[in-house]
Amino acid sequence: MRVEDRTQLEMLQRQCRDRKDGYTCRILVCAGTGCVATGSLDVYSQLRELCKEDEGIRVELEKDVPHIGIVKSGCQGFCELGPLVRIEPQHCQYVKVQPEDCEEIVEKTVKQGIPVERLFYKKEGISYGAVDEIPYFARQTRIVLEQCGNIDAESVEEYMAAGGFSALKKALFAMTPEAVIAEVEFSGLRGRGGGGFPAGRKWRQVAAHKEEPLKYIVCNGDEGDPGAFMDGSVMEGDPCRLIEGMMLAGYAVGASEGFIYVRAEYPLSVARLRQAIGQMEERGLLGDSILGTGFSFHLHINRGAGAFVCGEGSALTASIEGHRGMPRVKPPRTVDQGLWGKPTVLNNVETYANLPGIIVNGGKWFRTIGTGNSTGTKTFSVTGCIENTGLVEVPMGTTLRTIIYDICGGLKEGSEFKAVQIGGPSGGCLTEEHLDEPLDFDSVQKFNVIIGSGGLVVMDKHTCMVEVARFFMNFTQRESCGKCVPCREGTKRMLEILERIVEGKGEPDDIERLEQLADMISNTALCGLGKSAPLPVISTIKAFRKEYLEHINEKKCRAGVCQSMKTYIIDEETCRGCSKCAKGCPAGAIAGELKHVFTIRQQQCIKCGACAEACPFGAVHIQS
Repeated sequence: MRVEDRTQLEMLQRQCRDRKDGYTCRILVCAGTGCVATGSLDVYSQLRELCKEDEGIRVELEKDVPHIGIVKSGCQGFCELGPLVRIEPQHCQYVKVQPEDCEEIVEKTVKQGIPVERLFYKKEGISYGAVDEIPYFARQTRIVLEQCGNIDAESVEEYMAAGGFSALKKALFAMTPEAVIAEVEFSGLRGRGGGGFPAGRKWRQVAAHKEEPLKYIVCNGDEGDPGAFMDGSVMEGDPCRLIEGMMLAGYAVGASEGFIYVRAEYPLSVARLRQAIGQMEERGLLGDSILGTGFSFHLHINRGAGAFVCGEGSALTASIEGHRGMPRVKPPRTVDQGLWGKPTVLNNVETYANLPGIIVNGGKWFRTIGTGNSTGTKTFSVTGCIENTGLVEVPMGTTLRTIIYDICGGLKEGSEFKAVQIGGPSGGCLTEEHLDEPLDFDSVQKFNVIIGSGGLVVMDKHTCMVEVARFFMNFTQRESCGKCVPCREGTKRMLEILERIVEGKGEPDDIERLEQLADMISNTALCGLGKSAPLPVISTIKAFRKEYLEHINEKKCRAGVCQSMKTYIIDEETCRGCSKCAKGCPAGAIAGELKHVFTIRQQQCIKCGACAEACPFGAVHIQS
């Protein structure tokens, strides 16, 4: 059905809602990238096949009443425990579901309404069946991720059934463009891509170019931080919400063209976005004279080649234009001369996904969430040495302790918390003393870190912080576009020093050299990515200076991670003289006689660890 006006939209929303409510049972199989990788599509196919073949299911109700709805949802957020399956109306959350579990799900839950308790999430002997009872979900406040995992990610009708396009309807028929901008300004929404610039102010600057008939709306979906998958999950799980947010921006500033820049490593996001755009165009919700109002909006998808630097605004627009993705000197800013030299609104996925809620509920509602200068929620992708990895959305100002311990269940196997890397390569390191500090744009800056896009990599005592700094500097150096000397050469010199330290060849002045280089790069690099490149190094030096000194002066890695600093020894009391370690050593560094204690010649040892793997008695270990 093509929607020509407001009345038809409201009628279609009602029809979609009635259809969704008509199911007596809906099975939502997580089809986000994480669950797909663990086999959720096999679960989906098996459930469909079982329900299709079961005559008992089809005759339970009248022929014209649908009974079972089996859909592919977006990311349900509990990524550690996939494949995930939700059952409505029981609100059951099943974890680690396999195809062989499907028959029991159909026979018990679908046909009889009886939950399969063995598939529930369990914590400390307690089973949690309902979604809102699981601590991981119960302590979250979901706005951006509200429908991710709750609707068919491939259906515009399900988005409409959940109230989709109500914000667009309100804006087009009850608000002027100026009123939309004012509402966004009042909400206090700040860009969620890392910079935290007020979204409403950016929109007003673009809208002020009234003499320019051509303006653009650009979405930065180039999520390149290691460990980050927030934006990808929104594009996969609720693409219509992102698109509606971009349309609201277009209406507000007078733009009729939009571009979504997605990294090529997100093929599922690209596919779902294309599907959503096609369905919306078929129904007249995208294109010319939307809902008969005269407002037109056309949307295009550009796939990036994976360059991290294209997450920077001017490099991103250059890439869309067909040029090499490299930042340019500012001013002029993107709001004045962005895509093809025209005024451009450039925000990231999460920022646009906040907009439908703000327009429907009002900026005042949004300000009740979060802190004074950081309103609303923030999504985080939590990875690393954590009990439950996945997507978390909490009010701005929530503490690290709440996210790590109350929501994600603490560290694996009760390990001791050491640090968390926040904001990816452009962020920094927070330690135990920061666990009770609020996470918002302003509060974290005093610790010389930034929230960034929202990646949280949790680390325990077995993590070497010098190696962490080397890892992120290696990433940043490889991803440098090379346009400016401070970033191109400075990060290379920093990486060389860090590599020397972890190889056991550190020099007494290396820390001072790193600090001097970091100061130079942060003050002289061309773009924000270059300026923030030294942050992981500086924050780890500040918090873990003793570890750096141990690496340099004592040639010791307390975490036992740095390969060149490992010293393998054979425990005399445990060794049984079986000779398996000697036979497995590729360097011939182990001496001894059968049925006698063997020893390792340290000068010949290449520290490969083959002896430890070969020993059946656990006699070989790393000297602490």
